[in-house]
Amino acid sequence: MMLTTFAAESTETSGGILGFSVQAFVIQLLTFVLVFLLLKKFAFKPIIAMLEKRRQTIEDGVLLGEQMEKRMKHLEGESEAVIREARHEADRIIANAHKESREIAHKSEKSTKAKADAMLKEAHEQIGEDSERARRSLEKEIVGLVSEATEAVVHEKVDAKKDSELIDNALKGRKK
Repeated sequence: MMLTTFAAESTETSGGILGFSVQAFVIQLLTFVLVFLLLKKFAFKPIIAMLEKRRQTIEDGVLLGEQMEKRMKHLEGESEAVIREARHEADRIIANAHKESREIAHKSEKSTKAKADAMLKEAHEQIGEDSERARRSLEKEIVGLVSEATEAVVHEKVDAKKDSELIDNALKGRKK
């Protein structure tokens, strides 16, 4: 401010052409250059450095955002692929489970049928044995009854040998 005042005073005293003083002009020019250099050294450089730093930060943020967006799209694609693969695997597991359950049911059915056949065969054998026992028992009873009937008809006691022959003949004749 002193320089400006000094320059203004010197303009009044020197009285140059049309109120223009070369000396005041030179002083104002030197003051302007001095202020400009001081501002350049102490104000413009830090401000420009700070603005450059902010610009770089913003540019880095934009690049990072673009990279993150690309990465996100890539990860979405990967997650969809993983989900698709998991679904396929689940379908395969379910299909295998159904196949195994059908095989187990088929084996169980075969096993049950084999057991039922074995039980049926055993029952037939048991029935055959029971039938044979009943027939033998019935034959013995018939022999006894025939013997008693023969005694009643003949009115005499028939010995065991003769009795046995008569009964065998009677049974053979009946079977024919």
